Amino acid sequence: MSTYRRMSRMPLFFAATIVMATGLTTQVRAGDVPASADAAYMEAESMLGGVPTFMKLYPKGAVAGAWAEARDLEFSDQTALPPKVKALISLAVAAQIPCHYCVWADTQTARQQGATDDEIAEAVAMAALTRKWSTFFNGMQIDFDQFKKELGGD
Repeated sequence: MSTYRRMSRMPLFFAATIVMATGLTTQVRAGDVPASADAAYMEAESMLGGVPTFMKLYPKGAVAGAWAEARDLEFSDQTALPPKVKALISLAVAAQIPCHYCVWADTQTARQQGATDDEIAEAVAMAALTRKWSTFFNGMQIDFDQFKKELGGD
């Protein structure tokens, strides 16, 4: 059984954000998909203190799976990446999409997880740098095999 942190406020966005954590915990078994939308709502309420409106608007046939995915990857502290790193990655992606909901929530979460202003700025700058070079490589139609060869790849 994995321990998930009880969440406060409501910055929960299934694919692109991380929630703000508090010190309270509840036991939930990773990998178990709730049997129904109602079961997912009950679990979310237990962890978050309420069910966000957007979760209620999500298609009922898919909400249990979407909740389980967010719970087991995004909210879990039992994954390969620590929560702060996941929040910084999510923030960098959100800045590129762009998604102002996610940028706000991920910035809050990154700070909750101990990220400094410098770490937040660097994560966003890395996203911008990656986007810049991707635009150049693709726009100039740089030969991929030559690119790999020049950078030590096979």
